[in-house]
Amino acid sequence: MGIQLGMPAVGLPAPPTGASAPPVTEGGTAGPAAAAGIRAADGLLDRYGRRATDMRLSLTDKCNLRCTYCMPAEGLDWLAKDKVLSGAEIIRLVGIGVDVLGVRELRLTGGEPLVRADLVDIVAGIRANHPGLPISLTTNGLGLDKKARALRDAGLTRINVSLDSLHPDTFAQLTRRPFLARVLAGVEEAARVGLGLIKINAVLMRGINDAEAPDLLEWAVSHGFELRFIEQMPLDADHGWTRDGMITAAEIRGRLERDFILTPDPRQRDGAPAERWEVRRRAEPETVAGTVGIIASVTEPFCADCRRTRITAEGSVRSCLFSHEETDLRELLRSPGVGDAEVAARWQDAMWGKPKAHGMDHTGLGDADYVQPDRTMSAIGG
Repeated sequence: MGIQLGMPAVGLPAPPTGASAPPVTEGGTAGPAAAAGIRAADGLLDRYGRRATDMRLSLTDKCNLRCTYCMPAEGLDWLAKDKVLSGAEIIRLVGIGVDVLGVRELRLTGGEPLVRADLVDIVAGIRANHPGLPISLTTNGLGLDKKARALRDAGLTRINVSLDSLHPDTFAQLTRRPFLARVLAGVEEAARVGLGLIKINAVLMRGINDAEAPDLLEWAVSHGFELRFIEQMPLDADHGWTRDGMITAAEIRGRLERDFILTPDPRQRDGAPAERWEVRRRAEPETVAGTVGIIASVTEPFCADCRRTRITAEGSVRSCLFSHEETDLRELLRSPGVGDAEVAARWQDAMWGKPKAHGMDHTGLGDADYVQPDRTMSAIGG
């Protein structure tokens, strides 16, 4: 079962012995996090006692696919180049997160991060500063065959590839592009060069690819990949999502169990968004063929243990994927004389105000009071 929302009252940490004064925001007044007694050493705490240690950083809002559950067929109005964080700004921001605020894991997202010409340099720069930091990349796989080796050599730890179908016609229907062979070539090259654990992300759409779930899982475990099914979330540009129309985690498990035996993975979830299951083929019930994860943001929310902080491509903090507010860090990064402590303080303030769940004070994607954010997933960063 997923983690249910039942948050304890916040218990704030005691200030470290010998700690410096609380951080001060622009203008000399303490921000809300500092006013609550939160210091830099306390990291990215929020009002509900959650501490964000998993940083999701979008490198671009641009994408070369047009997935129906993400953006309209005509695409979106992309950010101007000067609005997007530079490579140096990204490297600095990661440094503030890791060295000052306790970030312990980084995922580079988009849009499609492979479209950035300086992607390899960004990974190499982060790795040079943080030799032990896990760095992953979420990609649609287009062009991965040409960059997999360079990314591995630059220090990328692992990769997540979005792939919703193994059938060319279905892939084209979902992505509005006929590029399945290119995506598969990218996955194969990533595996060939040893680019860490390869995870495959899939969204099932009713009547389109939902019947393919067992085939996707068989392909994944046969190749040593870890498949993650993700419940469709109301973050599509066309606002076509409905609670009744989505494929639920329970339905996903039911489809898989026709061909496989699923048992809970004994490893601790440890704040991960996916609930993991060990996979056994029904013909070989004694052998664990692999694992599968299901991210059930809608029907089995895990907001009570959320440890993520998101930075958009233009350098704004989104404390929750479903937030309606963002906090700009780019202005501080580009202001002469502004130090890392001031950037960290504003980041802490943004996370202190994190909503309890789903951008609200309760879980409820699809409830009457839920209002979909203006920005789509590609514009937010996954």
